[in-house]
Amino acid sequence: MQFRSFAIAACCTLLAAVAPLQTIAQGGGVKMDGAQSSAKPIASPPATAEVSLNGKQVVIHYNSPRLKGRAIGTTIVPYGQVWRTGANPATTLITSTNLKIGTLSVPAGTYTIYTLPSASQWLLIVNKQTGQWGTEYSEAQDLGRTPMTSKTLPSSQENMSISFEHTSGAATELHVKWATTDEYVSVQAQ
Repeated sequence: MQFRSFAIAACCTLLAAVAPLQTIAQGGGVKMDGAQSSAKPIASPPATAEVSLNGKQVVIHYNSPRLKGRAIGTTIVPYGQVWRTGANPATTLITSTNLKIGTLSVPAGTYTIYTLPSASQWLLIVNKQTGQWGTEYSEAQDLGRTPMTSKTLPSSQENMSISFEHTSGAATELHVKWATTDEYVSVQAQ
């Protein structure tokens, strides 16, 4: 009889523990199998920019933050501070060919891209450290820096983007766009 009372008490305890999980699952939270039933959109979703230069691939993996009413140079991307040029993990450049990015020679390989924004001119930074979180920057690991050219976009762009534009043969332009800012640099396959 004691065992039966203990078994009933254990079952009641188990049911009491499971009931809140069922409520969460019905409310759109966690399903009983552990998967999310209504995933929230990622605040800064992953994105990719790719180009083929003379048949060789160049790829940039980044996360695209949203403007959300903030201002470049003040509340986001502060002038005079190295920026991860995206969000979350460090922005990664993978090239299967040697490149000339602006004034910088970049051997084939994998790198991290940062920028150093200012009101007058941005610098693109190619860094040899890879696989780190975007805020982990080591200047000692810089392959080098090159100036970028600035244009003003005709209308504000909510989502930060990286793209390759005006591609022809071995040449393209690498653009970083956000708000009304368009910073770009020439890229040439070697």
